[in-house]
Amino acid sequence: MTKKTIMLVCSAGMSTSLLVTKMQKAAEDKGIEADIFAASASEADQHLDSKPIDVLLLGPQVRFMKAQFEEKLAPKGIPLDVINMSDYGMMNGEKVLAQAESLMK
Repeated sequence: MTKKTIMLVCSAGMSTSLLVTKMQKAAEDKGIEADIFAASASEADQHLDSKPIDVLLLGPQVRFMKAQFEEKLAPKGIPLDVINMSDYGMMNGEKVLAQAESLMK
């Protein structure tokens, strides 16, 4: 399997960095090669322009931005979803990774 790039977007990029760590551990445990990183909503565009993203997940606190991200991502064919609030709150890296994987299939 080729390395997948998963971008998480939240309001400041802070709370999501802990989730990134848990997702990286889950990916490692499953033998998945993944570049998982967090970005603030204001930095998202630079990342989208500078590297190939396989899937984008929005933190629950920025779910109101989903439509505007869908508009940006549709031409690039990048799947997008909002992270389940309880998985986010519990920092469940395995479940969020599984969500990203299902979007990439």
